[in-house]
Amino acid sequence: MGATNKNIKKILRKMVDNHKQWHEKLPFSLLGYCTTVRTSTGETPYMLVYGTEAVIPAEVKILSLVIIQEAELSDAKWIRSRYEQLALIDRKKMNVVCHGQLYQNRLSIAFNKKVRPRQFTPGQLVLKRIFPLQNEPKGKFSPNWQGPYMVHRVLIGGALILAEMDGEIWPKPINSGTDKRYYV
Repeated sequence: MGATNKNIKKILRKMVDNHKQWHEKLPFSLLGYCTTVRTSTGETPYMLVYGTEAVIPAEVKILSLVIIQEAELSDAKWIRSRYEQLALIDRKKMNVVCHGQLYQNRLSIAFNKKVRPRQFTPGQLVLKRIFPLQNEPKGKFSPNWQGPYMVHRVLIGGALILAEMDGEIWPKPINSGTDKRYYV
């Protein structure tokens, strides 16, 4: 009994310690990944692609119910069962699409709980974010904001038309997400 446990521990240690043969373990990892249910879809990737759950090699060697059912069907029954499986795939895909939309809605609701929209009114003072160009190096002590500017007009959708402090109005609207209120 003790010798068997030592051998098992030795084999397990070799599997963990020997990272050079990762390519031999890759098919097992891929099988595990493809047969795990995803939260976003509620199905396994294997089920979505092939329309049936994966049959592992042990189920083929030691006959499982799925394999026995497949083996005892005549050609007409087999074709009918395949047609029913294809119809099931379409239903499953529709369920996955609905599940995905519900999942996206839940995520957007959770995200939007934390978002506070900025409200601006004409006459308020704001600072505008400076977006550096990719080829310009921006140091850590360079300013992030420029201004102050005065809100001339608030457009639908959160865009602002700004004016300089001397009264010159900018021709292009600015997204209100890139501005913040300036307090004197």
